[in-house]
Amino acid sequence: MTVLLSVENLTQRFGGLVAVDDVSLAVDEGSIFSLIGPNGAGKTTLFNLISAIFPPSEGRIMFGERALHKASTHQLAEFGIGRTFQNLAVFHHATVVQNLLVGLHHRLKANILTAPFFWGRPRDEEIRARRSVEEIIDFLEFEHLRDVPVGQLSYGLQKRVELGRALAIAPKLLLLDEMVSGMNSEETEDIARFILDIREEFGITIMMVEHDMGVVMDISDRVAVLDHGQLICVGSPADVSQNPDVIKAYLGKK
Repeated sequence: MTVLLSVENLTQRFGGLVAVDDVSLAVDEGSIFSLIGPNGAGKTTLFNLISAIFPPSEGRIMFGERALHKASTHQLAEFGIGRTFQNLAVFHHATVVQNLLVGLHHRLKANILTAPFFWGRPRDEEIRARRSVEEIIDFLEFEHLRDVPVGQLSYGLQKRVELGRALAIAPKLLLLDEMVSGMNSEETEDIARFILDIREEFGITIMMVEHDMGVVMDISDRVAVLDHGQLICVGSPADVSQNPDVIKAYLGKK
């Protein structure tokens, strides 16, 4: 398979704390890759490094031919990387449609001279953007909520809106940070189904940080385990669940 994302000898220090310690891993195109580990293992730091929120102390991150360790966060959408966050990052007073349109902003090419006149390129772009949003709304099954302010929705539906906004970027890689955290069992099952459908229907590669072991083991192709910033295991869900180092560090001693 083709490697879409590679992390090579990545290290991140915060003063005397080594949050990520010489980590190397590869995410295959079209796969679902999960990153797990106990609290403080360095998962979110690794995600933030991939998201170009800050540069690594050492190592490099390659997204195809693009060097993410040298990129800026605002370039990620242009590169084809979408992300959700553990803590909701939606616009509560805006409607579902308006939130999703934000994800399309980087795809609109009209400038300050042409945008005020709703004809030609601005008109065509607006029509395409609205069509894309409606397709996402239909895919995520909240047609009846399209004009509802997001702040009025349940937590689970707000997370679904955030997922939709990330999809609006039309990403090649989707980074999901604790997507089912705080959800009930029905909402969790819905999100797991959507993740599988996103991969199958759109061919989007998915990398996720997740604590729900049921979701991780059910839908992942490969799983990487961090502990104290170090990578202790990478493999299939079955291999990881039987690894003695993983059992000791995270899943619990037997």
